[in-house]
Amino acid sequence: MALKITEECINCGACEPECPNEAISAGEEIFIIDPEKCTECVGFYDEPQCVGVCPVDCIHPDEDHKETKEELLEKFKRLHPDKEPKV
Repeated sequence: MALKITEECINCGACEPECPNEAISAGEEIFIIDPEKCTECVGFYDEPQCVGVCPVDCIHPDEDHKETKEELLEKFKRLHPDKEPKV
């Protein structure tokens, strides 16, 4: 499942450089996560890196974009065909 940044975001930007898929960007008022690029860091890390650096705990699973770990791994492979996933 992709992740989503909620309204509690303080727009600090700590999450953006942590995303290996470049799925996080500045929105009009808060940062946003592109669900087409978010793999919850599957293929790169054991845990989503953005969640670990968020000072206000505003990054949560996006219920509108439910995906299994296998689906996230397939997305990783599409986004990074030249990389071997770390599983």
